[in-house]
Amino acid sequence: MFKPTPNPPEPSSRVETEQTKKLDEAAERALDYYLNPKPAEASDKSQAAHLFMVAPDIDTETLLANASEDLLSISAIAADLADDVDGTRRSVILAISRMADGVHLLVERAMDRLEAQAPG
Repeated sequence: MFKPTPNPPEPSSRVETEQTKKLDEAAERALDYYLNPKPAEASDKSQAAHLFMVAPDIDTETLLANASEDLLSISAIAADLADDVDGTRRSVILAISRMADGVHLLVERAMDRLEAQAPG
């Protein structure tokens, strides 16, 4: 059975038309705010980009030494955590520990090459 739906009633006054227009504009602004956000200004972006930044004047050996220590910490935390869990979770944690150990070896090799290249 087909039942035609009636059109919405026409606004009866100029005040109602203005109110409807204001509501439509407010709804449009709200939708734009959440669905079409404006890109952040350059000043906001630069502040956020500097939240975590490595100082540009730090030498490569220092960076590698810190990376090596962090990798050892990750491996130790993962190995310690593996003692507290069982099953597949334990396997995943041990895999993370082994990966950190492997990357630590790569960093150590890079440090060794830097020392070999250093004059003196």
